[in-house]
Amino acid sequence: MKILLIGSGGREHALAWKIAKNERVEKIFVAPGNGGTARESKCENVNITEIDELLEFALEQCIDLTVVGPEDPLTKGIVDKFKMKGLKIFGPSEKAAMLEGSKSFSKDFMKKYGVKTSEYEVFYDVDKALAYLETCSYPTVVKADGLAAGKGVAICENKREAIDAVKSFMVDDIFNGAGQKIVIEEFLEGVEASILSITDGETIIPFISAKDHKQIFDGGKGPNTGGMGVLAPNPYVTKEILKDFEEKIMNRTLVGIREEGFDYKGIIFFGLMITKKGSYLLEYNVRMGDPETQSVLNLMESDLLELIESALIENLKNTEVKWKNGACVNVVLASKGYPASYPKGYEIIIEDEIKDKVFLAGAKLENDVLKTNGGRVLSVVGVGETVEKAREDAYRAIEKVEFKDKYYRSDIGVI
Repeated sequence: MKILLIGSGGREHALAWKIAKNERVEKIFVAPGNGGTARESKCENVNITEIDELLEFALEQCIDLTVVGPEDPLTKGIVDKFKMKGLKIFGPSEKAAMLEGSKSFSKDFMKKYGVKTSEYEVFYDVDKALAYLETCSYPTVVKADGLAAGKGVAICENKREAIDAVKSFMVDDIFNGAGQKIVIEEFLEGVEASILSITDGETIIPFISAKDHKQIFDGGKGPNTGGMGVLAPNPYVTKEILKDFEEKIMNRTLVGIREEGFDYKGIIFFGLMITKKGSYLLEYNVRMGDPETQSVLNLMESDLLELIESALIENLKNTEVKWKNGACVNVVLASKGYPASYPKGYEIIIEDEIKDKVFLAGAKLENDVLKTNGGRVLSVVGVGETVEKAREDAYRAIEKVEFKDKYYRSDIGVI
């Protein structure tokens, strides 16, 4: 088989690594890929990002299956375009991808189908949004409606912070149009959990749970990032929480997917808040999470390609996903200065013995030398029978990775 994998992050490196394990896979073209996928077994980077060019490439190369990593091409209808040309592609249609592409669309969907979520209001007009801030309770959450690269959420402790957030989103337009419409919602106190799942539109199979560590500094302090590390499984997702999630969130979401007639054969990611009143849905993502993917796939015993193929033929009801016992800790190594400004172009040295534990993200291969090229440079994973052993494995491996001004949290996986 020839596979086309779209994306350039650590998630895509992990997907390429996992898909390449299937013996039927001869070649994986990664578009545009990164320094990690450039060196991965069976992989070749191709410098293409535009949907029409990707479509042309897939037809020319007789690609057997396309797997879409990031949300942006999904919300722009890449699945619909590929299917119109008779190509196999894994991901939701443009209409279904609105579950991530628009916060107001997804919240209205949750409300319509009784999915357990926080109270919210949608605003198109800045004056009405500011007027609402006079009466709402605090803390409150302000969200850009559109895609904002994971940065369009502000948790506001008081009215002053909320006013600043609303103005920066709607007036200053810091997200280039994504914040022209906003959602203001009730703040929920608790512990976040990520549950990646696969669906064929008729069945949803949840994957093992994960706990992301969003803030830049130890102890959950400092500004939010794209994620500084992950523990899987999430110890807060107990059997009771999982049952509550399946009944009040997952199953009701599936009803909505069917009722709305969504063409959805892909990943659905549930971002949860576990509170004293049970779990609430914060958001949907329509693709794998990053850095959750790196941890979850390391614990997946099942063949990912076979799982994807089952979804494409609507056979998930007869499919079982198998998992390894134990835990996986993924620690993100970032460039000093992230999530603000940071330098690029530093050489990355990874000792051979830990190469299978490293997934590259913000890194490029230049004249056969790996160099930093982003804020979150790479992930180092550790697997063990217990969380503590997984942590030891990950942090021991970090000592064998070097680049100038590397930064990482020291408490990933600490409960």
